[in-house]
Amino acid sequence: MDIATIIEITLRLFVAVVLGGILGMERTIVGRSAGLKTYSLVSLGSALFVMISLEMITPFSVFSGFNPIMMASQIIVGVGFLGAGTVIFQHSKVQGLTTAAGLWVSAGLGMASGFGLYTEALIAALLALLIFTVFWKLEDKILKNHGVDDDISNK
Repeated sequence: MDIATIIEITLRLFVAVVLGGILGMERTIVGRSAGLKTYSLVSLGSALFVMISLEMITPFSVFSGFNPIMMASQIIVGVGFLGAGTVIFQHSKVQGLTTAAGLWVSAGLGMASGFGLYTEALIAALLALLIFTVFWKLEDKILKNHGVDDDISNK
């Protein structure tokens, strides 16, 4: 393996960790159970599984009906299961949906990074951060204007 390949592998994994970490940092700041480490690991794992899928295309392309790129589609299912574990029903309210959705987005950031789609990953990370921060304040304001207990919003 040449140095350029090692640099590209490192870059893909590093970008996944950083972008997942950015989302996780915001979740840590607002006191959510899934934070910096969880988001970074989900993003890193997704990038790694995508990269494994890409590496397996050539050696396994001779086998009929075997498509290693399908491994990437299973990330979505696996992270959905992980996200379901963050959703709880407490006092007649569902909590954790935003965290679960954020983990799902973090997996997408990792997948994009793993495929080398850095621009897409960066734009998606910025948009997710916008949702976590600006939309949270907007949602809070809307709820207060309509007399809804701000405890109900799923931050």
